[in-house]
Amino acid sequence: MSKPRLEERYLNEIRAKLQKQLGLDNVMSVPRLNKIVLNVGVKDAVADSKSLQVVEQTLESIAGQKPLRTVARKSIAGFKLREGMPIGATVTLRRRKMYEFLDKLISLALPKVRDFQGVSRKLDQRGNYNLGIKEWIIFPELDFEVAKKPHGMNITFHTTAKNDDHGRALLEEFGMPFKKA
Repeated sequence: MSKPRLEERYLNEIRAKLQKQLGLDNVMSVPRLNKIVLNVGVKDAVADSKSLQVVEQTLESIAGQKPLRTVARKSIAGFKLREGMPIGATVTLRRRKMYEFLDKLISLALPKVRDFQGVSRKLDQRGNYNLGIKEWIIFPELDFEVAKKPHGMNITFHTTAKNDDHGRALLEEFGMPFKKA
C-alpha cells in the first residue's frame, strides 16, 4: 500500500525545502504534522439524542474513522445540561488518515466554500492551527439529504513547530490557502 500523496510530498520535497528555508541544522527539527482533530458540538443533543447519532455517522463518513462522544464536564442549569450528558463528537486523525483528510480538505472541500478568500493566518503561538467551518456540507462524502441540519466543525492541526512562523510555513507548503497578507 503506497503512502498518501501529501505524505510522499512532505518526505521528498517539503521537508528539505523547509529545512533550508527555516535555517535548521537537523532534519529532525523540521516541523511536521502530528495529528488533526475534528470536533463537532451538538446543542440539540440535550433535547434529542438522535441528533448526536446523525452527527456521529456524518463525522465518521468525513473522517473515515469512528468518532468518540464528548460529554459535559459540569452541569449548567440555564442550558438544561447535566454533568456526563453527551453533547458532541470528536475524531483524532493520525498518519495515513490524517494526510488523506488534509489532502481532501485543501483540494476539494475549501474550494467549495462560497466567496472563499482564504483562511485566517493566525496560529495559536505554539505552531498549531485552528480552523472553524460553518457548514460541513463542503465535504464531498455528504449528501444534502443525509445531513439535514448542517453543523459547524472545528479542525485543529497539531504540529511539532516551535513557533507560529514555522507552523505557518509548514501549512503553506502543504497548500493551505491562507489569506494574502
